[in-house]
Amino acid sequence: MPGKKYVEDRQLVTPGDLLAEGEYKIGNPAAVYRKGNKYYAAVIGLAQVSEDTVNVIPLEGFYYPNPGDVVVGVIVNVGITNWEVDIRAPFTAVLYAADALGRPVNPAKEDLTHYLDVGDIIVAKIEAFDRTRNPVLTIRGKGLGKVNEGAIVEISPVKVPRVIGKKASMLQTLQKETGCDITVGKNGRIIIKCRNPDMQEILVLAIRKIERESHIPGLTDRIKEFILKEKVRRGLISG
Repeated sequence: MPGKKYVEDRQLVTPGDLLAEGEYKIGNPAAVYRKGNKYYAAVIGLAQVSEDTVNVIPLEGFYYPNPGDVVVGVIVNVGITNWEVDIRAPFTAVLYAADALGRPVNPAKEDLTHYLDVGDIIVAKIEAFDRTRNPVLTIRGKGLGKVNEGAIVEISPVKVPRVIGKKASMLQTLQKETGCDITVGKNGRIIIKCRNPDMQEILVLAIRKIERESHIPGLTDRIKEFILKEKVRRGLISG
């Protein structure tokens, strides 16, 4: 054995987790990094440490929380003084009732399901996360809170920067060309609000096209052309 392993085979690891120590080859340089003779995970994924190689299989569908990130969450459990929220991360997030309501809560007299219930959608911000406890959310701030209308599109979190674009160029293009309101969560959930059902379908198709073709140059122009052709095809504008 060239060294010591700190993880089990196919164990879920997150960035910064110590994988092994000693002399190993790195299987995927984008997923593992080395400091001295120690090897750490660079991405969320499944660990693989053989006799001579350290590797992590990335799980693109996962989101790793960072304080300040805006995310779109789904309420999955209602407690006495807090809600548990799915944010597409390996860790369930927590939203405290005192934060959501802006005041102390009396568990003996108040039922939190009157405010947010299982299945409800929220736009929230990661207020704190240090890996010693679950991420803490806040919905106090502009644009945050319960979502009462719109549709949700889910993409891989790693594709979020392409949907936003440099200096929000892609996001502005999507909003201008479709007339829809768009909220992009860092966790890969996107809320879209369109007055026209056809335009909503076009926007969803455009987002899927961005996700598929994110690696190809000239994407913004192609998306603009795609939306235009779809509007003509559906008779929303003349050709």
